[in-house]
Amino acid sequence: MALEFRGVSKEFESRTGGMMTAVDSVSFRVDEGEFVSVVGPSGCGKSTILSMTAGLYQPTVGDVLVSGEKVTGPNQHVGFMLQKDLLLPWRSIVHNIEFGLESRGVARDERRAIAMKELKHCHLDGFEGHYPYQLSGGMRQRAALARTLAIDPEIILLDEPFSALDAQTKMLLQNSFAETISESRKTTLLITHDLAEAVLMSDRILVLSERPGRVIAEIKVDLPHRERPLQRRKLPEVNNYAAQLFELLKLEEKTI
Repeated sequence: MALEFRGVSKEFESRTGGMMTAVDSVSFRVDEGEFVSVVGPSGCGKSTILSMTAGLYQPTVGDVLVSGEKVTGPNQHVGFMLQKDLLLPWRSIVHNIEFGLESRGVARDERRAIAMKELKHCHLDGFEGHYPYQLSGGMRQRAALARTLAIDPEIILLDEPFSALDAQTKMLLQNSFAETISESRKTTLLITHDLAEAVLMSDRILVLSERPGRVIAEIKVDLPHRERPLQRRKLPEVNNYAAQLFELLKLEEKTI
C-alpha cells in the first residue's frame, strides 16, 4: 500500500463565516505502482484530496497515510504537478529540473546527473540549455514531469496536467506521461474531468459525488496497454467504461 485515506472529512470556513464540508467520510487505498484517477463534478473536493495527500491541508476527521505513515504536514514523499507547469522563466530547463534537488541540499554534480537522466527519460535531452519560453506547452509539461521525477517521490500527484493543451498535444502527452510513469514504477493519483482520459491512463477510477465529495463508485479498468494510452484508445471497451462513468455522474446529479 502506498496511499490510504481512512474516513477522511475536510471542512473549510465559508465566506459567510460558517463551515463548508469539501469531502465527507472518504476511504480508499492505492497500491504501490498503481495509477488511480479521481473523477467527479466541479467543486466535489478532488483537488482537496490531492492537497491532503501532499500535506498542504490536514483532515478535519480521519487519517491520510503514505507508505503506512500518517501525513501530519508538508509531505516530501510526494511530487505535485498542477495544470500549469510553473517553470521558473529565469532558469534554464536543466536548472528548473534541479530546483527541488537544490532546495534539498543535493550536491551540484549529483543534481546535474539526476537532471540530465530525467531529461532523457522525458525525451527532452538536447533542450537542457533552453528556457521555458523557448519550449512548446507540451514540452514544458514534460519538463515539469522531469522536475517531479527528479526528487524521486513515492507518489506522483497530477492535477489536470493536460487540460490546457490542444487535443493532439494532449493525446501525445498522455502517452508520453503514461510511458514515463510506468517505466519509473511510480504510484500515481490523477485528478481529471476528462472521463476518457481516466479510462485511458488508469488501473482504477474513483468516482466522487457532488460536494461534499464521497466515493460513490470504484471501477477497475480491466484493459491492456495502460502504459500506452494511444494503443488503449483503439479498444472499443474504452467507450463502454467512459459511458459507465458518465451514467454514474448523471445519476448522481439526478439524486441531489
